[in-house]
Amino acid sequence: MSDTQGSGGGAAWRNNPYSGPYTTDAQSDLALYSGVLTRRFVAFLIDLFVLSVPIVLVSIFILLFGVVTLGLGWALFWLVSPFSIIWALFYYGLSLGGPHAATIGMRTLGIHMEMLNGGRPYFLLGVAHAVAYWVSVSFLTPLIVLVGFFNRRGQLLHDLVLGTVLVNTAATMPPSRSF
Repeated sequence: MSDTQGSGGGAAWRNNPYSGPYTTDAQSDLALYSGVLTRRFVAFLIDLFVLSVPIVLVSIFILLFGVVTLGLGWALFWLVSPFSIIWALFYYGLSLGGPHAATIGMRTLGIHMEMLNGGRPYFLLGVAHAVAYWVSVSFLTPLIVLVGFFNRRGQLLHDLVLGTVLVNTAATMPPSRSF
């Protein structure tokens, strides 16, 4: 990695979509949030696929192991549920709290998470974001989605509680200079 501003304060890293402190004006507001809810939904489906691949592989392994051990290995199927939860928490924590502040699905569709207070997303915030989403969608399924249609940033209920927002990555990048 390289620092684009030298060793002085306010370093900005290359290839990092995080745009820094949350400051926007009315002109860039539309570009930041345009189509975020739709992209967020498709990114969620991509992330579900990414999360399911290791779980399916572990399940197939346990199934085959059970066949080889004449059924004794099937007792390991109880580990699939805890493994799924731990895998999902690490996935969201590391990806949302990582340098790109986005899951694989979010990066594919060009959105990332920012904090409204200007701070940088971190591992526990990514975990809390996932837990808050799954808990809220379990109890308030239609309401969590409807909240996004009634605020200008397209924030869902758990975003409002945690002080986060999802924005278009391209809208936060500085314009490229052509020579």
